[in-house]
Amino acid sequence: MAVRRLDPILVDRIAAGEVVERPASAVKELIENALDAGCSRIDVAIEAGGRRLIRVIDDGCGMSPDDLALAVERHATSKLADGDLARIATLGFRGEALPSIAAVADLAIETRAKSAEHGASIRVEAGDKRPLRPSNWPQGTRVEVRDLFAATPARLKFLKSERAETAAIVDVVKRLAIAHGAVRFGCCGDAGEPLDYPACAADASGRAQRIAQALGEEFAANAIPLAAERAGFRLSGLAGLPTYNRANAQMQYVYVNGRPVRDKLFAGAVRAAYLDFLSADRHPALVLFLECDLGAVDVNVHPAKAEVRFADPGLVRGLIVGALKEALAAALYRSADTPTRAALGMIATRAHAAPAFPARADWRPAARLDWDPRRSPNAPPGFAERPQAAFDTGAPAADARANEAEVAAQDSDAPLGAARAQLHETYIIAQTNDGLVIVDQHAAHERLVYEKLKRQREQNGVARQMLLIPCVVELDASRLDALLAALPELAELGLALEPFGPGAVLVRESPAVLGDIDHARLVADIADVLAEDGDARALSRRLDHVLATCACHHSVRAGRRLSAAEMNALLREMEATPGAGQCNHGRPTYVELKLADIEKLFGRK
Repeated sequence: MAVRRLDPILVDRIAAGEVVERPASAVKELIENALDAGCSRIDVAIEAGGRRLIRVIDDGCGMSPDDLALAVERHATSKLADGDLARIATLGFRGEALPSIAAVADLAIETRAKSAEHGASIRVEAGDKRPLRPSNWPQGTRVEVRDLFAATPARLKFLKSERAETAAIVDVVKRLAIAHGAVRFGCCGDAGEPLDYPACAADASGRAQRIAQALGEEFAANAIPLAAERAGFRLSGLAGLPTYNRANAQMQYVYVNGRPVRDKLFAGAVRAAYLDFLSADRHPALVLFLECDLGAVDVNVHPAKAEVRFADPGLVRGLIVGALKEALAAALYRSADTPTRAALGMIATRAHAAPAFPARADWRPAARLDWDPRRSPNAPPGFAERPQAAFDTGAPAADARANEAEVAAQDSDAPLGAARAQLHETYIIAQTNDGLVIVDQHAAHERLVYEKLKRQREQNGVARQMLLIPCVVELDASRLDALLAALPELAELGLALEPFGPGAVLVRESPAVLGDIDHARLVADIADVLAEDGDARALSRRLDHVLATCACHHSVRAGRRLSAAEMNALLREMEATPGAGQCNHGRPTYVELKLADIEKLFGRK
């Protein structure tokens, strides 16, 4: 076929497919333009999940008639004054949002620049540009997008339900609102609750207030502040406690110089930081703000600007992992209050639940019959024994021996209180100054043993065992090169390798804690990880998994009766151990009930 030039309108529609994937993409582009215009308020309205209508109004600097006429043209922007793509200081910069939206929808814009006598309006229908018209719109800009993808009906088939598209738009508004607390955000539609985030102060307290507005007080109450700086990179934000986790990563908000991003670098760093606290199918909730020099990050690598590239990705990853681990370690035994509120809700629901068979007003007790069930011919053997013997199953499950000893003042004043009883030889009941704590003794001791094993490994190094017969592992060139480059790091972790001719390595020593394993498979797995992202921590994660397994099998098992001294010693060690609020699988190790909440359950308050 002959080569030909595409029609300009078709070119715009193809470009729109890169920028405007769904209604949420259009909302994101329009809000970013409003923020770049220096607005103090943004109002978003949608209908039918954004398909029928998207309206974004701001009180920013506005545009002159000449600027408005040029704004709907391809590759026209006010964001790159010096044309330097290495130092992009604005959210938008490509100059493709408005013409791309106009190519697949009915676009109408009304705007008025500051101190201008009157405003201007323009309309573009499926790429067909209409003449400018005067407008009485006040300062700022209003953008209306109607019948999105009407010019490309094939795109409509790939959109999700109205509710799903509305949820995506709300998420976009929320993500941008978190990073710009000084701007008031409003969003309303024909489905779901409207959003209204009042403007906050432009400081740390205002940022925390905006996060609480967007993510709720529950997240703010179960998050840890963090702050770190390294080589010109500044990291701040809130990291959710490990026990406050989610089934997906939707509640992870990451920003680079105020720009919301979804990047694999951050996802991997967050996963590595929480590796000791969460299982593989759970994800933490957090908000991270990374500030750096504009030249240290490239934001021009993705059409939707959702990904970024750093000049030194290893530095950024190390900063994030280190800051998160330090914040989680500083939290010590602290756990999310979600299990506590769930427990109180279950107790209250059962306590106030209506009976399955409501009593009738005319009900009267039946007359007592002189009948002894032990004389029944259908009575089972042993039924005639005395009642107490039939129910005598040994000692009670609640061990109250902790009450027999004198409670030390330092125990009663401690955060986790003083041990008072042991229930079912599994749960420790501790009394605090303002409530009680229920501890899962196995889960708590599992975390304590795991942290102790890790400290021993860090202090004394990894114990090695020499192979009686060295193992030869054959690898392809790419994996072999990656593995040979990481030999010093692997040796520190207890895995001694050396080159063995072309395309192979020889395993001399391996970590003793791994025991009798398939060394060829271990080396191949490590080589795969190294070839993919250059991460030499694959063996370290394997060792951590082994230590976690050892901790699980060598910790206090459920069903073991503990003395008062042993229970109090366990509580004191929990208070001094990082991550003691959850076991190695991310489950809480204790639940705290405040006395005020207990009194509410009994109607005393």
